[in-house]
Amino acid sequence: MLLAAAALAANFRLYLKDGTYHLAREYQIDEDRVRFYSVERSEWEEIPLELVDLKRTEAEIKERKAALARDAEMVSAEEQAERAERELAAQVPVEAGVYLIEEGRVKPVPQASAKAVTDKGRIALRVLVPAPVVPGRITVELDGERSANLVSSPQPEFYFRMALPERFAIVRLAVKKNARVVQTWQIIPVSEELIEEQEEIPVLHRQLESNLYKIWPAEPLKPGEYAVVEYTSGRRNIQVWDFACRPEAKRKP
Repeated sequence: MLLAAAALAANFRLYLKDGTYHLAREYQIDEDRVRFYSVERSEWEEIPLELVDLKRTEAEIKERKAALARDAEMVSAEEQAERAERELAAQVPVEAGVYLIEEGRVKPVPQASAKAVTDKGRIALRVLVPAPVVPGRITVELDGERSANLVSSPQPEFYFRMALPERFAIVRLAVKKNARVVQTWQIIPVSEELIEEQEEIPVLHRQLESNLYKIWPAEPLKPGEYAVVEYTSGRRNIQVWDFACRPEAKRKP
């Protein structure tokens, strides 16, 4: 009686009872003999069944099949995830800005109105319009102690479409009476050199297009006030998209 073993796409080891093996592509059991296709010699050969360690051979073949099945499932899952990512990214508007990924949808985050605060008052900042050079310490602030943009996930994900190739980051805001501090500018007298100081959160990012990134915190955020910021170092300009992380808060439908 002829018993056929399943043919494998990958080569496998046909073990002998003395511990050696033949590298084979397929084998068959024919009564008291084993017929196999030798990968080394590219031809069919035969060997007495009593010399072959079928138990070890079949165990390894079974393990190989299981590994191939797991790999196929992983590849399929990755392909599905990549397809879902592409479909979600296609929802991002062409306008520059920050967009929160929430429950499979893309939600725009309103840009905040930042102000440069000095001892002499508060100066509204506008995109690409530097604040007046005032030696000393300037804080970049947002009005109010809490953001109206609530995020319940401790690791929120954002799409960020940039208008210009500038620096971007997620920063934690320092809360004070009636305001939140985004950055502190230390301006050096005479040289007018500007040094930005901020509590930057480690982030991960992936570039999807030339000006489109997906960004998210490397670790879960603690409850508090945060913002995605875009700025050019030393240029006294900054754009801010603020949000409050409240993991314990359930968003209303």
